[in-house]
Amino acid sequence: MMNRRTLGRAALCLTAVAALGLPFAALAADEAPDALIKRLSADVLTTVKSDKAIQGGDLGKIIALVDKTVMPNVNFRRMTAAAVGPGWRQATPEQQKRLQDEFKILLVRTYAGALAQVNDQTIQVKPLRADPADKDVLVRTEIVGRGDPIQLDYRLEKTPGDGAGWKIYNLNVLGVWLVETYRGQFAQEINAKGVDGLIETLVARNKSNASGK
Repeated sequence: MMNRRTLGRAALCLTAVAALGLPFAALAADEAPDALIKRLSADVLTTVKSDKAIQGGDLGKIIALVDKTVMPNVNFRRMTAAAVGPGWRQATPEQQKRLQDEFKILLVRTYAGALAQVNDQTIQVKPLRADPADKDVLVRTEIVGRGDPIQLDYRLEKTPGDGAGWKIYNLNVLGVWLVETYRGQFAQEINAKGVDGLIETLVARNKSNASGK
């Protein structure tokens, strides 16, 4: 089972798929998913290593960076729906919005912790095993630095139309898929207290995380 530190360190690589500035908009639709992750991983690591505020744990700045760069490249509605499971279909539009908002805060704070820990890590992207026509791919990477390499794999889907390009909808840390991990936790809450109970639990957890940092 992932501990908070392991997920936090590995989540850095999710941040690494983020775009820095305008070039992403022009490149995203045509760039291969593994090339995208490799290029942007290098960009993000360089940025973080040169930013003393992030290295010092400036949570506000870290959250702003993650929110700006990561979330536009995630199909977050799909990720939240998959994590909530069957309860998602029972939720009202307003409940679905609140679930997305609170789940986003939970994950952003986790990813923020990763950025403050960056020192000498690098990202190695493994060869992509996919057909050029595939719309859903698995990109495998490793975070390499001190200690053993950390396995981090991504599920990405090709998005058509406006905002076309590859978007993440799940990630695997050391053999454990993030969405499936949360699905088990969320199912227990929904079974015990319903969708509103899950929302209340997420709100309470986020408040606790905020006061503890």
